[in-house]
Amino acid sequence: MNKEKFITDSLNESSDIKLKIESTCKAEILLAVQTLSQAYKNKKKLLLCGNGGSAADCQHIATELMIRLNHKINRPALAAIALTTDTSNLTAGGNDIGFENVFARNVEGLGNEGDVLLAISTSGNSVNIIKAVEKAHQKKMFVIGFLGGAGGKLKSLVDLPIVIPSTNIQRIQEGHITVAHIVCELVELELYG
Repeated sequence: MNKEKFITDSLNESSDIKLKIESTCKAEILLAVQTLSQAYKNKKKLLLCGNGGSAADCQHIATELMIRLNHKINRPALAAIALTTDTSNLTAGGNDIGFENVFARNVEGLGNEGDVLLAISTSGNSVNIIKAVEKAHQKKMFVIGFLGGAGGKLKSLVDLPIVIPSTNIQRIQEGHITVAHIVCELVELELYG
């Protein structure tokens, strides 16, 4: 294996996917900014759920909103809760009601009408994310999906699918966090810029 070529190919693939995001997802990104900004203007909150690397992205995104992303903007916290961080909750839920229900249970307990759920799934087929989306709709929440590939089952279940145009999990995750940074910064600018 030529490691130098591997590095170059990986960086080129990542760059290409990000350029494709501009042509395939720009309208959806703008709608996500508008939706989230309006929710915050209405004193609502964002809940986030995902598995594995997407769980880490949930924490990352929630932190950007609660603390801040753009260090030139001094602003109050924007309410965002990653449903992926409470190990006691996740393990009790997994043990007592099944792992497929842990995020739905938290949406049930924390979500309110007018809140937003950001559901992150590279495959679009994660059962626990699907159940969380279904519960969010029951609670009259708006659901944004960060997805990949063809979008999976979640593409038709979420209100706003943002589908990264790749089937490579790493590139999808890189696309998700890039889109998230854009959304977070534009929300900050919309509300406090």
